[in-house]
Amino acid sequence: MADDDTNFPPVDGPTSGISVSLTAGTLQAIRERVGKRGVSAYLERAAQRQIERDNLDELIADFDKTHGPTDPEAVAAKRAKLTGGASSDAGAAA
Repeated sequence: MADDDTNFPPVDGPTSGISVSLTAGTLQAIRERVGKRGVSAYLERAAQRQIERDNLDELIADFDKTHGPTDPEAVAAKRAKLTGGASSDAGAAA
């Protein structure tokens, strides 16, 4: 197991074994996707994505604190421009 005094960024450093608890249904769904031998890698990738989302949420909160909340209509228009779709909220209701 890695020394607690050593700091590694996500996706870096040696692997360490831990014990986690999952509901039976969640574990079954993971195993159906990746097999018994792929569970650790699947959970590693899921944790990395969650860390990225948490970091993004923190950036958005910092931006909102500095500049105020974003205008939903402006966000929809930019999303439409990026995706080539309409700028209406029709997709949000689905």
